[in-house]
Amino acid sequence: MMIKKNASSEDFFILLGFSNWPQLEVVLFVVILIFYLMTLTGNLFIIILSYVDSHLHTPMYFFLSNLSFLDLCYTTSSIPQLLVNLRGPEKTISYAGCMVQLYFVLALGIAECVLLVVMSYDRYAAVCRPLHYTVLMHPRFCHLLAAASWVIGFTISALHSSFTFWVPLCGHRLVDHFFCEVPALLHLSCVDTHANELTLMVMSSIFVLIPLLLILTSYGAIARAVLSMQSTTGLQKVFRTCGAHLMVVSLFFIPVMCMYLQPPSENSPDQGKFIALFYTVVTPSLNPLIYTLRNKDVKGAAKRLLGWEWGM
Repeated sequence: MMIKKNASSEDFFILLGFSNWPQLEVVLFVVILIFYLMTLTGNLFIIILSYVDSHLHTPMYFFLSNLSFLDLCYTTSSIPQLLVNLRGPEKTISYAGCMVQLYFVLALGIAECVLLVVMSYDRYAAVCRPLHYTVLMHPRFCHLLAAASWVIGFTISALHSSFTFWVPLCGHRLVDHFFCEVPALLHLSCVDTHANELTLMVMSSIFVLIPLLLILTSYGAIARAVLSMQSTTGLQKVFRTCGAHLMVVSLFFIPVMCMYLQPPSENSPDQGKFIALFYTVVTPSLNPLIYTLRNKDVKGAAKRLLGWEWGM
């Protein structure tokens, strides 16, 4: 009985979003648009800079450019739809559009979890195994790790999103969220969803808690190595690069844990919207700033790029 088609191609969902606060919709539109433009500009800047400047052709900046591209895709999978709904009279999304959005949001979110682990391993190799770094982080191996992040994300998302869309909705169309997301869709179901909630909890534990544990383990080893360092310059460089990554990890994992590590039935819809707004809008816009504000390599590359353009 579970395996039945939920909707036809003509069906749609209504994304309620922030309809409960109509007086805030104009303010939210302006704020979210500003953050979205910051996300596009900042992450494109890092991608272009990492590509054109030979000084940044290192594993760290290769993974950083992958993270920037992930953030661009992740934000674009939901925010343009939100901006349209905030300003338009209709707040609908087609059934197919909802399926595609859910698939990409899950895929890119999982891929980012895996990529952040890869980036922490890169920092571990750079600090704790400096003499073997070029061997450990060979370009071919770096490309394999980055590709694995994307493949894992898109494969797991295909399984989980299909499992979510087989849940009967019995004609319910009002999604109490601003994008198609698993807990919000499970709220629409007219059958017992404990199996789906358990699956969500297990997958969240695997792709949130385990990556976080691996990251903390890497940084535990880095902390021990840092404490044994004698060079002040080396300490400062480690704190700059590792501190930026730890801040990005915190901004991503803390709201995701608040959202997914509890059953959807216990989530407050309004609280969930604002948590989701943070990790889909704010975090991707801050990542470029965190990595560039105190990064001499990026600042130097930017000066060289701007100097070359002005020279032309």
